Amino acid sequence: MRRTHHRANGVTHTNGVWRAFAGALLAGLTLLTSAGAAVADGPSATASPGGDDAEKSGPTEAGTTFRTATSLQQGQRGTAEASAGDYLYWVFPADAGQRATVEATVRLPESATRHGASTWQIDVYDGLRRRQACMYGHQTRKAAADAATVELSCVLRTVRAWSEPWADDPLPGSYYVRLTVLDLPATDLGLPVGAEMTVTSSDRGGAHDVDGALAEPLVPGASSVDQASDDASSDSDPADGDARRVSLGSEPDDGWSSGWWTDRWLWTVGGGVLAALAAVFGYSLTRGGGRPSRVPPGV
Repeated sequence: MRRTHHRANGVTHTNGVWRAFAGALLAGLTLLTSAGAAVADGPSATASPGGDDAEKSGPTEAGTTFRTATSLQQGQRGTAEASAGDYLYWVFPADAGQRATVEATVRLPESATRHGASTWQIDVYDGLRRRQACMYGHQTRKAAADAATVELSCVLRTVRAWSEPWADDPLPGSYYVRLTVLDLPATDLGLPVGAEMTVTSSDRGGAHDVDGALAEPLVPGASSVDQASDDASSDSDPADGDARRVSLGSEPDDGWSSGWWTDRWLWTVGGGVLAALAAVFGYSLTRGGGRPSRVPPGV
C-alpha cells in the first residue's frame, strides 16, 4: 500500500506540471494573438489610401520651390496645371517604419503641337533637403513624340526612427517631391502640361526598428515656429501673435509616432513566455517521479 501511495504522488505531480505547462502555453498564445491584433488595428499599421474618392482628392496646384511646396497627405491625389519646363514641388510626411511609394503622371500636350520626344524625372528630398535614392521604380522616363502621358514612380527606403548623424538614412519628417522635364526641344518649352501626384506607403515592421528616436521630426521651420510661439506668448497683443505664426506644413493625420511602438515588443514578450515554459518543462524532467518505493518514509 505504501508503494502505491508513492507512485500516486509522482503521477499527480507530473500531471500538475503538464497542466501548468499547457496553461502557460495557452496564455502566451492568447497574449501574442491579442497584441498582434492590436497592432494590425492600430492607425500606424499601414498608411495606404482610403477607399473613398473624396478622401483621395487633394490640392489642385503645386509649388515652384522648396519653400512653396504644396502639402500633400499620403493617399491623396494632387493635381496641377503647368508649363513644360516648370519645376513642380509637393511635400508629404513620412513616419518611422513606413516605406513610401511616389507615383506621378504627366499629361503631355497634343502630339501635333510637339516637336520631339521629352524626358521627365521625379526627385525626392528629405527634411534636410538631402536627395533620397529610389530603391526601384521608374524615376526617369522618356516620352515619345506621340505619347499622351508619361508615368514615373519611386519607391523609397524604409524610414528609420533614428540614425547616426553622418548617415544618409531616411528619417521621420517632411519629404519633398520635385517633378521636372530634363530634356525636350526648345520650341516645346512653355507648352501646357498637367501633372498628378500620389504618395502611398506600407508599414515594414520590426525588421527596420532601431533603439532610438528623434527628439523632433525633420520638418523645416520647426525652430521658427518655436521661436514665434515664445515671442507670441510674451506679447500681450493676440493679433500680433497671430501675425508671428509660422506654418509647419504637413504632418500625419494621427500625429508623429517616431517609433514609440514596434513589433519587437511582441518578440520580447514571446521570448519571455517561451523561456518560462522551458523552465517549467525542464523542472518537470529533473524533478522525477517522487520518492522511490524502496526508500522507507522516515529516511
